[in-house]
Amino acid sequence: MGNGQKVLIGSLAGLAVGTVLGILIAPDKGSKTRKKIMDKSGDYYSDIKSKFEEFADSLAEKFENSKNEADNLVEKGKAKYEDIKKEALNTKHAVS
Repeated sequence: MGNGQKVLIGSLAGLAVGTVLGILIAPDKGSKTRKKIMDKSGDYYSDIKSKFEEFADSLAEKFENSKNEADNLVEKGKAKYEDIKKEALNTKHAVS
């Protein structure tokens, strides 16, 4: 997890805690306070879920790119091996 993502998650968590504390301290009826907490927690859940999905998509994309790069390297290695093998056979036949 990158520093930017850690900062984002920490900021969202801090914002959530601050909001809940602010609501708890506010002079409202208990039922209103509980409703506000539930509404805010739903909003924060949606935000965190969205950010997590973005992170997961980004991670999947990076994995796929790395896999493609590895496949390309393998193919280049195979082609290089075949070139060297042909060259060695040609040299062997030329010496014979």
